[in-house]
Amino acid sequence: MSMRILMAGASGFLGTRLTDRLTTGGHQVTRLVRRPPRAADERQWNPSAAQLDPAVVAQADAVVNLAGAGVADKRWNDQYKQLIRSSRVDSTTTLAVTIAGLPESDRPKVLLNSSAVGWYGDTGDRTVEEDAPAGEGFLADVCRVWEAATRPAEDAGVRVVRLRIGLPLHRDGGMLKPQLLPMRLGISGKLGSGRQWWPWISMEDWLGASLFLLDSDEIAGPVNMVGPAPSTNAEFTRELARQLHRPAIMPIPGVALKVVLGGFSTEVLHSGRVLPGVLTRAGYSFRHPDLRSALAAALTE
Repeated sequence: MSMRILMAGASGFLGTRLTDRLTTGGHQVTRLVRRPPRAADERQWNPSAAQLDPAVVAQADAVVNLAGAGVADKRWNDQYKQLIRSSRVDSTTTLAVTIAGLPESDRPKVLLNSSAVGWYGDTGDRTVEEDAPAGEGFLADVCRVWEAATRPAEDAGVRVVRLRIGLPLHRDGGMLKPQLLPMRLGISGKLGSGRQWWPWISMEDWLGASLFLLDSDEIAGPVNMVGPAPSTNAEFTRELARQLHRPAIMPIPGVALKVVLGGFSTEVLHSGRVLPGVLTRAGYSFRHPDLRSALAAALTE
């Protein structure tokens, strides 16, 4: 069944690909933009000032919010950390409050709101599913207030799904893109000890799971958007090197990461052995259930 979908963050790494998948599937996507609209499928909003025309939301069957400054786009300082937080909380609050303020008959049926596996903090070797509490650290704190900002929509009776996104694999973005050139030059290796777990997901499964959740009326609350077989950073590095036919013999020490990445280095070295409990129990079938097939797809898509 065709849906009318309102999307925030449609121009980002994930948003552009989800928009393409939805429109190819016959759905109508309206994109929220901060600048004056340039196309018929765009509507302007200003989440930092909590400005959004309720009529725009009332026309949607579903709302997807992927808005937020990229956590790996710049070296972290206090100013950029504040932007990471405010860009997520402001957009989510504006959407949730606007949805809640609509008459019940005009409210969208579902809000898919991005979050991140950063919710769990550093889990070491311990596996976690969606019932695990929030951890400690900057990203865990951001995720806590980010998810809490959806509550007005939830309290109004709208199905809210909080997408705790892992590391989507694609050669054009995310955590994979900056690793490709050093690896091809033979000047890359594991990060720190390499023992930290990386909760990856193939782009195809991220897209497939998003559509699955839009259609799954019984699923609400947090959903881990990760593959079923997380790998350590050392395992990830070895498999990437194997597929690129390059050596991976130059480990990058934690102190070097701190110089380059600032505060983000701490999060990179965190371990997240996160499992997709909700998706697995709901019967979602992963197209790329193992790292080898997921990386092969990421490097050729």
